[in-house]
Amino acid sequence: MTDAAPRIWLVRHGETEWARLGRHTGRTNIPLTELGRQQARGVAARLAGHTFAEVWSSPLSRALDTARLAGFTDRVETVDDLVEWDYGADQGRTTAAIRLERPGWTIWQGGPEAGETIDQVAERVDRVIARARGAAGDVIVFAHGHVLRVLAARWIGEPPSEGRLFALSTATLSILGWEREQPVIERWNDTDEY
Repeated sequence: MTDAAPRIWLVRHGETEWARLGRHTGRTNIPLTELGRQQARGVAARLAGHTFAEVWSSPLSRALDTARLAGFTDRVETVDDLVEWDYGADQGRTTAAIRLERPGWTIWQGGPEAGETIDQVAERVDRVIARARGAAGDVIVFAHGHVLRVLAARWIGEPPSEGRLFALSTATLSILGWEREQPVIERWNDTDEY
């Protein structure tokens, strides 16, 4: 790898009602709140002057709308591998509610009931990483909290469960890049302007 190797810029979608309430949204198509729409427009201003070889988004509306409001309406490609973790029977529930039935539960260790396994999520993000590393330049990705956290862990060669270490707020920017040939996290959960 050289300094010109493609990086992945990550954008978590803007606020939704369920994200605000801590509900596991997963594959439910929840729209952005007005604040979420404002956040997405703010991402556009923060990305001004940056060029991307590829613009990818989860097909779920909260991510795709964030990409469009951030100025990529004419360029965004939906990528099914970027869809959020399938939470199965835990879809729409909060961690507190799940822990009433399964004390000490976390998505990272117990996984969702009747949903996607963490290894299945890792397989999806590994495909995204391989494709991004072959791109002609930097790639920007609009997606969801848990899938992006797994992507970050896999980028640096860690098991997918290490995504638990990367808190990720709505409408934040993160950059996965390189230090020489070593994949690194250059920036994480950033709300500041570039």
